[in-house]
Amino acid sequence: MAVLQYAASERKAENALYDVTLPAGEGWTYTLEPGQVLRIVDLEGNQAADTLFYDADHPSDHYSAVNTIQRQGNVYLTTGSVLVAESGKELVKIVADTCGRHDTLGGACSAQSNTVRYSHDTLPMHNCRDTFMLQLSQYGNVFNKRDLAPNVNFFMNVPLTPDGGLTFEDGVSAPGKYVEMKAVNRTLVLISNCPQLNNPCNGYNPTPIRLLIWDN
Repeated sequence: MAVLQYAASERKAENALYDVTLPAGEGWTYTLEPGQVLRIVDLEGNQAADTLFYDADHPSDHYSAVNTIQRQGNVYLTTGSVLVAESGKELVKIVADTCGRHDTLGGACSAQSNTVRYSHDTLPMHNCRDTFMLQLSQYGNVFNKRDLAPNVNFFMNVPLTPDGGLTFEDGVSAPGKYVEMKAVNRTLVLISNCPQLNNPCNGYNPTPIRLLIWDN
């Protein structure tokens, strides 16, 4: 189990240039300019914010979990982690984190995975994969299903077992915990605020997150 790494931020919400609350089950996209900082706040605790990143100037170059894990030598993300694209280009760096650890392996829920993990009657339930595709559809033909790479699950707790498997456990976050990341290059951020009702990571109760952005 990785040691949790905490680092608070000195940025004040009243100085943010952008501040919005995203309900559970909804999606969000935003292009960060270099130097801008995004804070994701877990308002009520243990909510999963499924997130993808793209090089805004070359959208086919998306976040790579493999490259990011290999570069930092750790399957969890926290303060100091640099998230990189398939090309190796740096996208964002985590500069503050009061949760301490974030998942890179659990992936996003989908209609298909819900039936495998839970039961066949979950097939029509709303899921993050559908939210991702709905958000990307606003960009016309720029994106397709191939652009849905393995994502980051901020605030989600997915420990590795001794034999290399994964378990989905109660979250390690709490109300008001947050993670901040600074854009290294122009980066399109895509978030699905998970609607999952069957996962203990969010206490079986999907809740809103808060998104704030500063220029630096």
